[in-house]
Amino acid sequence: MTAEAAPLPAEWIALSEGDPFGLQTLPYGVFDAGDGSRVGVRVGDRVLDLGAAYRVLGSPDERLFADGSLDLLLGAGVAAWTRVRADLQAWLSRTDHRNVLEPLLLPLESVVMQLPFTVADYVDFYASEHHATNLGRMFRPDQEPLTPNWKHLPIGYHGRAGTVVVSGEPVLRPRGQLRRADGQIVVELSARLDIEAEIGFVVGTPTARGQAVPLEAFTEHVFGICLVNDWSARDIQAWEYVPLGPFLGKSFHTSISPWIVPLAALDTARVAPPARDPRPAEYLDDSSGSPWGLDVRLDVALNGHVISRPPFASMYWTGAQMLAHMTINGASLRTGDLFASGTVSGPLPEQRGSLIELTWAGSEPLTLPDGSVRTFLENEDEVVITATAPGPGGTVVGLGEVRGRITAG
Repeated sequence: MTAEAAPLPAEWIALSEGDPFGLQTLPYGVFDAGDGSRVGVRVGDRVLDLGAAYRVLGSPDERLFADGSLDLLLGAGVAAWTRVRADLQAWLSRTDHRNVLEPLLLPLESVVMQLPFTVADYVDFYASEHHATNLGRMFRPDQEPLTPNWKHLPIGYHGRAGTVVVSGEPVLRPRGQLRRADGQIVVELSARLDIEAEIGFVVGTPTARGQAVPLEAFTEHVFGICLVNDWSARDIQAWEYVPLGPFLGKSFHTSISPWIVPLAALDTARVAPPARDPRPAEYLDDSSGSPWGLDVRLDVALNGHVISRPPFASMYWTGAQMLAHMTINGASLRTGDLFASGTVSGPLPEQRGSLIELTWAGSEPLTLPDGSVRTFLENEDEVVITATAPGPGGTVVGLGEVRGRITAG
């Protein structure tokens, strides 16, 4: 945990009171205003063209925004991340450059958001004790819900970087091999399509093969966080995942939010994670340091109706521990690596971050305000995940949203 940050100066841009996208947040994204991809930073309901801003102000950091993606900024390292954030907070709070910058602020409704960075590798974890316990109780009712290794290491698996897409891309219902209730093996469209509300961590600074990243080096390598919906075909996954784990049931579509919130915006949101028992191995033991639990509060809405409010603060394993485990064997990091937390679920029924938990594998259907009933997702259903975190001085840090609508396969 960190000390309360000093109050930020007021921005000269008129924002509504409590706007989650003021100087406390300043998330980065990539947008197209009709003339190609450009890097921007969100301020309220507008986006500042960063390449143009640095160009007109004559800064050598213009090079960081030259390729229309966040790739160069991510790879530039923590000193550059700190410098750019300080520039933006100064420019947007002092009036010195207002006449230059104001014309470079575009309304969000006038741009189309793009995938913000090139996804190098994708790893999905299973870091919520509540989620893992719920699934264990469903699938192994006569056994301990958690597997013997679960509290010793952050369990994860490798996904498909090529199917990570930006929020708003249609979600095509996947087809695959599955086993019906009567035991028949068929190849058909998934009937048990689900959501997984998650937080993603975006890697900036790479490592060499053989280099493990210790807990205390987390901020040197991770640039920021985003929202993730790692859509899941539960029926395909159920048939394929023994003994090696998820494959086609998870690799067809992963949605991320267009705005990457820098870690520097989350200092006030840091909290102690749950107590760990047993004490983890030394490379995962954050009990004597400053752990990276995060008070991020998610809302999951189905067809405009909030069905869950998962709390990230309840996650057993932190992002720093996930990164340390991911590299303890010497696996290298690449700029643009994305690793996600796995489904965020809290201890209460209304805090479960997946439909399989909310409906208890379909045995307890949800009834929506329009009277329709859901166990899993139907075609044309739209899921929107939003999130906020506490910022300095009573402000709110916004993570934006990740949305997707199901289309027929």
